[in-house]
Order: sequence, then C-alpha cells, then structure tokens
Amino acid sequence: MSISLTYTQARANLAKLLDEVSLNKEVVIINRKNAENVALVSESELSSLLESVHLLRSPKNAKRLLKSLLDIQEADGKPQSINDLKREFGLEK
Repeated sequence: MSISLTYTQARANLAKLLDEVSLNKEVVIINRKNAENVALVSESELSSLLESVHLLRSPKNAKRLLKSLLDIQEADGKPQSINDLKREFGLEK
C-alpha cells in the first residue's frame, strides 16, 4: 500500500516522509496540480525493482526464472547451508 499526499503536505512533512520511506519501505505518492504525480521510494527498493526489470527483460531468462520458482514451490527439499551448497557445486576453497 502507498501513502498519497499533496505536494504541500509532502513538503510540510518531508523529514517524516523520508524516514517512513527509508525505514518501512513505504511508497509515497505526491499528487501535483497540473503536473504528473511522482513516487518517492527508497534507493534500495528502486535498485531491487530495476534489477528485477533487468532480469525479466529477456523472455528466455524470465521463463527460466519462473520455472525455477515453480520447481521450488513443488519441491519437498530441505534448506541447505551455504557450505553444503559450495560443496555441491565445487566452490569450496
């Protein structure tokens, strides 16, 4: 869910809004008269979104990622430690 405010409200509460966006990963929509509305998001959220867009841009990669997600949901496996995974894939030092 997002917070929706006017430009005037956002300006009057900017420090509080920045904390809300940063700490709680909240999205703030700033409604402006005679101009396009804008969204305020944390840098980490934006980076995550851009990375997801990049990974899904290729239809072949998107299909592979979706298949992996479906495989995980159907699997009856147990979580593995990082060390076990390194051994399994020959990445030990």
